[in-house]
Amino acid sequence: MNFMQVLEKIAPIASLKCKVVVAMSGGVDSSTVAAVLAHQGHEVIGVTLQLYDHGVALGKKGACCAGQDIYDAQMAAEKIGIPHYVLNYESIFKQSVMDDFADSYLRGETPIPCVRCNQRVKFRDLFKMAQDLGADCLATGHYVQRLEVDGRAELHSGADPVKDQSYFLFTTTQEQLNYLRFPLGSLNKEMTRSLAHHFGLEIAEKPDSQDICFVPNGSYSAIIEKLRPGALDAGDIVTADGTVLGKHNGIINYTVGQRRGLGIASPEPLYVIKLNPEKNQVIVGHKHELGASELILKELNWLGNKTIPDDGYNCQVKLRSTQKLLPATVWPMKDGRARVELEEQSQAITPGQACVIYTGSRVLGGGWIERN
Repeated sequence: MNFMQVLEKIAPIASLKCKVVVAMSGGVDSSTVAAVLAHQGHEVIGVTLQLYDHGVALGKKGACCAGQDIYDAQMAAEKIGIPHYVLNYESIFKQSVMDDFADSYLRGETPIPCVRCNQRVKFRDLFKMAQDLGADCLATGHYVQRLEVDGRAELHSGADPVKDQSYFLFTTTQEQLNYLRFPLGSLNKEMTRSLAHHFGLEIAEKPDSQDICFVPNGSYSAIIEKLRPGALDAGDIVTADGTVLGKHNGIINYTVGQRRGLGIASPEPLYVIKLNPEKNQVIVGHKHELGASELILKELNWLGNKTIPDDGYNCQVKLRSTQKLLPATVWPMKDGRARVELEEQSQAITPGQACVIYTGSRVLGGGWIERN
């Protein structure tokens, strides 16, 4: 597929030329978005958020928002010929994302900080900043599709299931969705890289980030211990009936469903079936004890055209970003919560993770899985 054919696959962000802020992380995706929109004649402003002390992360490859990434974003903006600004959001990021990350682990959950970052920083503060600049919209490099149906903006999965990032954007509000644009949603990564090469961007072959941006070398326990001293306090590994099988070195090192690295001897494979932060216990059991078909969601965000009916709504859900859609029914509850019942039991119900609700390719919203 040649350059023009790939460009034709990108849906216009507006019917007329407009002023657009592009969130530039320094990666190939957001840089290509900026290049494409400038090529289309829009007035493009690139913005990069400095989210933590990037001096610490300079030696860390494969993470977004690090010092090298800020430099790469600046170089891409210069190549494209657009203004570029770096905004220091370190304090907001620590309070809204890093502290929440640490506290979530201490509650016996397994958090997704990238979702919190989208929810509490990028799509909130950056959203406001773009509006203050008088921009008509805010564009990102996410692989999701924004479709307008009967005059209403809808969030849909990316056309390429391998790169689809809709799971991570379930907290997007309707107001934000009306303002956001995702030009790459109809492309795959190969197409994006081909566009980057065409525009002469040096980061055309830059690897995708793999790790949490503020966690050096993947050692999240060290970050949590630094933020919350005592997080690695030892405790008991027990069975559901309270039988002590061994010791752990901090419940933050364990997650529901984990099998390897438990450090206990057993004639049959054992899995983490629950974490009890109140007693500082890791509770283990057999694989069949992991299965469940019902879960409670908190902080529900709903993007459906109508509210969830009291008698339930048939839908599909994802409990992991790479998981296939699971048939389910969702019921509304009080205090921004919802109950979800799966048609079949799942072993992927992990407190702190997200349950994202779909109907086909459309994202209807989702919430955070509560600890039972």
